[in-house]
Amino acid sequence: MGHKSAAREYAPQPMNKGRVEAFSDGVLAIIITVMVLELKVPAGDNLDALRPLRSAFLAYVLSFAYVGIYWNNHHHLFQTVKHVTGGILWANLHLLFWLSLLPVVTGWAGAHPQASWPAAIYGLALLAAAVSYLILQRTVARHGGGALAEMLGSDLKGRLSPLLYLTGIGLSFVRPWMAELAYALVAAIWLVPDRRIERALDARG
Repeated sequence: MGHKSAAREYAPQPMNKGRVEAFSDGVLAIIITVMVLELKVPAGDNLDALRPLRSAFLAYVLSFAYVGIYWNNHHHLFQTVKHVTGGILWANLHLLFWLSLLPVVTGWAGAHPQASWPAAIYGLALLAAAVSYLILQRTVARHGGGALAEMLGSDLKGRLSPLLYLTGIGLSFVRPWMAELAYALVAAIWLVPDRRIERALDARG
């Protein structure tokens, strides 16, 4: 009996999803902190000194909105997780990897607002993050999220976003400002939190 109870006591336990959420929250908070530290102090003491920082500030605002959107939807997504699997851990790290590149591509795009390649690479980072989030969604639905696929339905926004990112990347080599509008449009689409999961969980009581 003693051996059996000891075996049960030291049997590996599934990871608590709270640890994954706390780690993800910390990474996203650091991303925002690094991005804001990239904003330089104005050189002068009047409003004209803010003009050179305009592009960098707008790029920061857009990227801040994106990080906020991912944080919000990540929170809703993990409300459906019953137990954390290795697949969910790696899919989550995959998402965080692409989001961690936002400070670099944001700083580059903000410093060169009229250049094609910074706008295109910024769009590529956003596209990769969007694809990695879709992978995380499917991994959660397959291993830990029960009826997540039913809650999401057709997921029109999730399917439309990569197409808009690809459009923006192409526009980067025509008119970079049009690419930035495409990226801002995706953020506007997602600015209202995705409430499908929340409504479905409330309905289930």
